Amino acid sequence: MPARTRTDTASRLVRASPGAIYHAFIDAASLGRWLAPQGMHARIEHFEPVIGGSYRIVLSYDDPAGAPGKATADSDVAEGRFVDLVPCERIVWEVSFPSDDPAFAGTMTMAWRLDEVRGGTEVTIHCENVPAGIGKEDHDAGLRSTLENLAHFVEAA
Repeated sequence: MPARTRTDTASRLVRASPGAIYHAFIDAASLGRWLAPQGMHARIEHFEPVIGGSYRIVLSYDDPAGAPGKATADSDVAEGRFVDLVPCERIVWEVSFPSDDPAFAGTMTMAWRLDEVRGGTEVTIHCENVPAGIGKEDHDAGLRSTLENLAHFVEAA
């Protein structure tokens, strides 16, 4: 089994309050609208935003021809639990990727930090134990895309 020691990080200034951003994370309907990176859409199947609560999110490719899914031919499934929730400051969740391919299977920890700064909130994603099958460049692009989606979502509200 490959080592899962890679850590990926991305951050962005979002012109919104930490409270507005936190709400976008803990409201399932809101999360489903902005979470998926470009070229994908999200379906929230289960969502229990309390410490120890679980979730199941299906991310489907708009065009699966160039990026086959890891759970099905056109989708990725993220299952996990909420590890820590500090309103307006931090969201930490564990994400498991069900897959028959051991390079994609495993549990990654994603910590989202919300730091109030002049002009808005600096949102930082820190991902630990990224599965080896998730290419670094692809993951970095996906994290940046997700942050851009979050910014558009909360800044338009």
